[in-house]
Amino acid sequence: MIDAHQHFWRVERGDYGWLTPDLGDLYRDFTPEDLAPLNAASGITRTILVQAAETEAETDFLLDLAARTGFVAGVVGWLDMTAPDFAARLDHYAAQPKWLGLRPMLQDHEPALIETPAFHSALAEVARRDVPFDILTFPRHLPAMSAALNAAPGLRGVVDHLSKPDMTAAGLGQWGQDMAQLAAHPRLMCKISGMVTEAGADWSPERIRPFVRHVAEQFGPDRLIFGTDWPVCTLAASHAQVVDLARSLLGEIYGPEDLHKIFTTNAARFYGLPES
Repeated sequence: MIDAHQHFWRVERGDYGWLTPDLGDLYRDFTPEDLAPLNAASGITRTILVQAAETEAETDFLLDLAARTGFVAGVVGWLDMTAPDFAARLDHYAAQPKWLGLRPMLQDHEPALIETPAFHSALAEVARRDVPFDILTFPRHLPAMSAALNAAPGLRGVVDHLSKPDMTAAGLGQWGQDMAQLAAHPRLMCKISGMVTEAGADWSPERIRPFVRHVAEQFGPDRLIFGTDWPVCTLAASHAQVVDLARSLLGEIYGPEDLHKIFTTNAARFYGLPES
């Protein structure tokens, strides 16, 4: 089983702009030693380590951790996609062992960034090279992202955390329509991750179920990927609860063969990993 979305950080590094003391127990170091027993308890044998800071220094930090951590299959790092030397930096990281793909933190910027010629050009370059691309957005970014995808045909992308819809609101709203539009791009996938933190402190499977069912209908079992979003998920639930929630909700829809795809095969295919 592959957890296709988890993080590590060391607070003293100081480049996590979003990580502040008001986040309570999340404001501490999280390391491979913390995650290893949780993986073992949940049957997870490999993980994808995803960036959490907008610096190349953090990407280098994660690559060093991955090189020393057997269960980390690879790293999704950060690059400044509007920088003039973007292509050269992409060359550099593509040559690094265990570097798998790229994730700009679009959620921390206005949708206007996605609309710039520089971003469109960089995204087209990512598509041309067939680099796995993690899409970290809020629902308000989706129209701009959909337009950008038209300038980058064939992009191998995955929407992180269902694009973080407000699961405390009634109905699927505009998010449901925008996700359906994204799903029309055949090489775009969606991560079943980051849900408990969008469903309120009193989250429940009943509250989350309609959102999971919608992306399941739009993307299908060949284009869904499971991730825990640990340790961010611990703001609302334990690692075990997150795994059990995904197994339960997806198990209502799919049989063993499709579940194996979502929990293992699809992530391996997307990120270019061996299946076992």
